[in-house]
Amino acid sequence: MNDENPLLVTREGGVVTATLNRPHRRNAMSEGLVAALDTLLAGLRDDRSARILILAGAGGHFCAGLDLTEVGAPGTPEQRLAAQLERNRRTGARFAAVAALPQVVIARIEGSAFAGGLGFVCAADIALASADARFAAPEARRGLVAAQILPWILRRTGRSHAARMVLQGNVMDAAEAARIGLVHETLADAAALDARVAQTVADVLQGAPGALAETKAMLAALGAAVPEGYAEAGAQAFARCAASGEADEGIAAFKAKRPPRWAA
Repeated sequence: MNDENPLLVTREGGVVTATLNRPHRRNAMSEGLVAALDTLLAGLRDDRSARILILAGAGGHFCAGLDLTEVGAPGTPEQRLAAQLERNRRTGARFAAVAALPQVVIARIEGSAFAGGLGFVCAADIALASADARFAAPEARRGLVAAQILPWILRRTGRSHAARMVLQGNVMDAAEAARIGLVHETLADAAALDARVAQTVADVLQGAPGALAETKAMLAALGAAVPEGYAEAGAQAFARCAASGEADEGIAAFKAKRPPRWAA
């Protein structure tokens, strides 16, 4: 399948819906998808006629994270390190851009919300999930590090739960995600999820646009999710791991659906 339209954007009045549209890859983030998303976020930043952004995924999944076929791209060690460093800087900036939007951001979550997909869940203002949703930060199992998403998980769940997620790397069900505050609510199925999203949109639209934007600014003023200097340190850490033999083995094992064989 091709990626002719990796991001579907629709608008109804002040409500913008951005649907990650790579269902054949569980909406994993390709360069084409994130480029389209970055363009959308840049446009929304100064668009005061837009009130709400809904982030969703096509085909019954939210987002499986970074497309690992692009992480393992060929090149010299220096080229791979430089490419990863640039990609990671943009990834960190993307989560920050989602959180900084003047619009209220609602994540509509079905199926997989892994790695970078989990970052979008936590950068959103409101996260609503169906009962079949699954969440994980599996980077360490791939020989990588959950550097870019860690501040956002921590902001949503607190340090203890964030530490467990990124160190254990296991898949968490929707009920557990709600219990630790990773999502705000779980709904029985896709129809119930759609109904709750619609009700949440209706509630938000009762607020004054300027007041909501100012409220988001005040929430941000309470403390940055990403401490000064962390974004660059995280980009460097992910790039080092991605250019390492551990990542080569972890990604190869993931593709082959086998346990990784880590060096002692």
